[in-house]
Amino acid sequence: MIYREATVADITQISVVRLAVKENVLSNRALVTNEDYINYLTINGKGWVCETNGQIAGFAIADLPGHNVWALFIDPEFAGQGIGKHLHNMMLDWYFKQTDHTIWLGTGFNTKAETFYRMQGWAEAGLNGTKETRFEMTAGKWHAKK
Repeated sequence: MIYREATVADITQISVVRLAVKENVLSNRALVTNEDYINYLTINGKGWVCETNGQIAGFAIADLPGHNVWALFIDPEFAGQGIGKHLHNMMLDWYFKQTDHTIWLGTGFNTKAETFYRMQGWAEAGLNGTKETRFEMTAGKWHAKK
């Protein structure tokens, strides 16, 4: 497996992974456009992918101005192999080198993702809308974890 920075050329495969997930499924595919991916990969943040045999198995994207995790998704065929944790750590290492601002994310209730973030040390911080739990990670907590 190769972990590397995501590029605009990866968007087609990243989108395939995003649409393949079984949890936190997009209610409307039009909600996330190629322009959104381009913006988050080149202007508002940075992304990383895990690639195996030319196929993207998972990806993570941080939104620096929004101080949030815009995306962290693993193709279900590659679940349980540590890909999410590796991408998560790469993303947060980069994010906290850019800023000390607390980062947040939202994820569906009672999902594997919710459990994953708790296991990575994220603190529950209420709701994100009406259908998601909001989690936060401080720079101090992240640096202490390392």
